[in-house]
Amino acid sequence: MAGARIRVGWQASVGLVGDVLTALVVPLSFPLLVALYYGESLFPFLAAIAVTLAVGTLFRRLGDSEVNLGPREAFLAVALIWLLVAAVGAVPFVVAGVGTIAHPVNAMFEAMSGLTTTGATVLRDFSVHSRSVLMWRQVIQWLGGLGILILATAVLSEIGVGGAQLMETESQTQDVNKLTPKISETARLIWGLYLGLTVLATATYFVLGLAFDPRMDLYNAIAHAFTSVATAGFSPEPLSVGAFHPVVQWAVVPFMVVGSTSFVLLYFFINGEPMRLLRNEEFHFYLGVLGVFSSIVAITLFLDPATTFGTEATLRHAVFNVASIVTTTGYASTDYVLWAPAAKHMLFACMFVGGMVGSTTCSIKSLRWLVALKAFRRNLYTTIHPDAVRPVRVTGKPVEENAIRDIYAYLLLSIVIFFLLTVVIVVDAERADLRVSEFEAMGAAATTFLNIGPAFGEAGPYGTFASFSMTTRGVMIVLMWIGRIEIIPVLVLFTRAFWTS
Repeated sequence: MAGARIRVGWQASVGLVGDVLTALVVPLSFPLLVALYYGESLFPFLAAIAVTLAVGTLFRRLGDSEVNLGPREAFLAVALIWLLVAAVGAVPFVVAGVGTIAHPVNAMFEAMSGLTTTGATVLRDFSVHSRSVLMWRQVIQWLGGLGILILATAVLSEIGVGGAQLMETESQTQDVNKLTPKISETARLIWGLYLGLTVLATATYFVLGLAFDPRMDLYNAIAHAFTSVATAGFSPEPLSVGAFHPVVQWAVVPFMVVGSTSFVLLYFFINGEPMRLLRNEEFHFYLGVLGVFSSIVAITLFLDPATTFGTEATLRHAVFNVASIVTTTGYASTDYVLWAPAAKHMLFACMFVGGMVGSTTCSIKSLRWLVALKAFRRNLYTTIHPDAVRPVRVTGKPVEENAIRDIYAYLLLSIVIFFLLTVVIVVDAERADLRVSEFEAMGAAATTFLNIGPAFGEAGPYGTFASFSMTTRGVMIVLMWIGRIEIIPVLVLFTRAFWTS
């Protein structure tokens, strides 16, 4: 009986993965059109389309996407989707055969970094790559923002509870399946909101480009809209957003912030219930973190005698780079590796925050920190008043004790994995005779596991992760995958109970 249930669940997961892989033909068509427009080779994308159709069709035949997913099957489907879509995403890089990403490991690193919206890159020379290949990097990040899981529910249309579970795994919110009576409608609603923000960002950047900076043409406007709304961070420009006029840099900030805001609350805001967002305690905490860290970094830069920025530039670089890292976007307006240690350490601390749950952001996320801090304050109170009953509340609603324990466990697990990855980077750098300081190793560990983007040293905003050894890059690929899907969906696959119960 148990074996039959496992077999049915396995078929449901495999069928869903097959549907998603087949649907990848649509996003792959966009860089194909870009290649046609610029007269570049179509073969990298035709090859990827052939691979994803073949593998997707095979999975659909082996599985059965009509079967509703249970929690266990949802975990398996989420993990497989992110892993296999990244593998397909690496195909154009390998087939193009140009630059550092022509190597299969580097191609997988770039694709996984893209899909997980990490934004860490192994590119060394942007100029050797075609505009269509660089655009594919942007597209795969846009998919990673919300696209893959929403697409998974939209493709199946009537998957029922399974689709809701997939969306909850990514968004970590129970409100998402209450927006509409059917999860397929919810998928289309959030997908429409995501697309609408992308179109708005494209129009904004393009108009500002016409007015202030011709380098922000339609190509760059689309490319940066894809990765700012997705809080992802890839750019076709080696200087990232620092390549553009200050007005353009200021305009990118609100899109990073909005992309890192709960899409469920954004939906209510747009549909006539703005107070749901404006009164939300997590939203206040998130904006407060942005304000406090931006102020500290700005003051630090003002007090540093080596800083050569003017007043406006200092404020802009402080606000932009703090917002970029807190929202886990990973853009840069300047090379902050050259900043004073105090400012760099503030940016390092920002890596562990993240935006709101139910958004495109990564890292630990603001709600977990808010609940943990409230729970800690409650513990201090009950130490003095042991008989007191004082529930932890967020926006007036009590948080279940099980949820608090889960948050504590997640924080502990995240910190342990971060330190273990740091040790791996330091030890492997020593083995490979590479010069990597402890702070650079900690930055690289945090930025890949928490899906931030650039780090410090050689892996800074204008650097590359290609300087790390092949072994370290392989470990980073796995950790980006694990970190993006909230650790548990991957780790449970390695438990005996998952396969036997």
